Amino acid sequence: MRRSSSIQVAVATALILGSSAPAWSSSHREAPNITEMPKVDNTDVYAFRSYEPNRAGFVTLISNFQPDEGPGNGPNYYTMDPDALYEIMIDSNGDAMEDTTFQFKFKNTLRNGTGLTINAGGKVLPVALRHLGQVTVPNDPDLGENETYTVTQVKGDRRAGTISSVTKTGGGTLYKPFDNAGNKSIPSYPTYSDQFIYNVTIPGCAAGGRVFVGQREENFAVNLGPIFDLVDFVPIEGDSNLVYGNGSPFAGGITQSDYNQELINKRNVTSIAIEVPISCVTGNGNGVIGVWSSASLPQSRLLKTNPSYTAPDTQSGAYVQVSRLGMPLVNELVIGLPKKDLFNAVEPTADIALADYVTNPTFPEILQVLFGSAAIAPNNFPRNDLVALFLTGIATLNQQAVVTPSEMQRLNTKVTPTPLASQKTLGVVADDLAGYPNGRRPGDDTVDITLRVAMGRLCHPIPINGTPTQLGLCRPADAPSGLVAYTDGAPLNASYTMNRFPYLNPALRGGPRPQTTP
Repeated sequence: MRRSSSIQVAVATALILGSSAPAWSSSHREAPNITEMPKVDNTDVYAFRSYEPNRAGFVTLISNFQPDEGPGNGPNYYTMDPDALYEIMIDSNGDAMEDTTFQFKFKNTLRNGTGLTINAGGKVLPVALRHLGQVTVPNDPDLGENETYTVTQVKGDRRAGTISSVTKTGGGTLYKPFDNAGNKSIPSYPTYSDQFIYNVTIPGCAAGGRVFVGQREENFAVNLGPIFDLVDFVPIEGDSNLVYGNGSPFAGGITQSDYNQELINKRNVTSIAIEVPISCVTGNGNGVIGVWSSASLPQSRLLKTNPSYTAPDTQSGAYVQVSRLGMPLVNELVIGLPKKDLFNAVEPTADIALADYVTNPTFPEILQVLFGSAAIAPNNFPRNDLVALFLTGIATLNQQAVVTPSEMQRLNTKVTPTPLASQKTLGVVADDLAGYPNGRRPGDDTVDITLRVAMGRLCHPIPINGTPTQLGLCRPADAPSGLVAYTDGAPLNASYTMNRFPYLNPALRGGPRPQTTP
């Protein structure tokens, strides 16, 4: 059944006017080309008002890279790509173009030009390891390779705007901590890595911010293998679970268990985190900001037949975007296989060119094929509820004053942050308006939320400040299974993370094993 609406008209208009190639966000190994470049694979983006006590006047932006980091994967571990440009973009006014960009560039340096050396039978030679002895402080003498970075703020177009440096307050170098090799190498990784949380001065901001770049524990809750094995479980909550909202257990349904985790407590990731005063990023808009992240590489790469540490190849040309992420799961579950690499390559202004993937999504139809009447797909085409979620924002929650259909996270900075102990795992659909899809916090279970919204949860009333509210995007009759407690059985809540910047837990150690369960 097809019905017109203002959102539908906006989409149709943009389709007519759009002339560029489309783009969607990337995540964990979601597109063929990015699987070949893990150092620039953007895995998750978080954008939320800081809920650390006494930090509500700030917004925290986190962009993760390098999926599937195994704890202890030495000897090289997981340095960032010194040839890449890593960026976090903010749209303040709703035109789907960046108004503020924070750029991160990395540099690897061998101590004394050689790394650590040792006398082997009268010959002093560089060792094969990055460290030789306990590493406890930045620029530790027992660390043979240092990784440093710079942060640049760009106002306006990220390639042609006004550039200024974000600097460590009081001066000095920004270091990235060595990855968590293990307890013998780094006796207390939390204590060590906390030294790399830097206060920074941001040009144009009356108050300073904070920055951290380093390895953290992966916090993306997903039952990954069985999901892509044609959903090899019944994706409905099978227990009377208050958090996941099924008062009557569904016979044969999956239940929440850390056994179902593919990443949490098993893998690490590299985080780029920056905390910025809200007043520095809202501009002249209505307080809603759009956030996305990307990584770019020089257009040309020539491999050398005689590579060295400092010059293994020759890079040249303009930066080409190879990875992009705003909302989670879009490129994995929404975008068709032939276009995934293209989606990673372009700007939000081009997103509407393939709106069909949102207005007529295939994933709900896949679930119906796999599970029949137990997972009846919504029939409201075009899916105005998903258009609001992914492309325009929800009018009563996080829509910018100017609506330009485009894929990014939208965060209403006027919504008061929910303290850690009171956060709801299911975010907005559980009456926690400071959670996903109003931005995204580390404790929001985006897999379960996305499953439910894809199957029509927004067609039914959602609680807003305790009152069931119909959003008007579609009707309950359009989504017969919209109230079903869809889940992948991989649990997540705010207690899995820290109550302070940079929020994600310190990296899992390489040794000794095993790890404890969160």
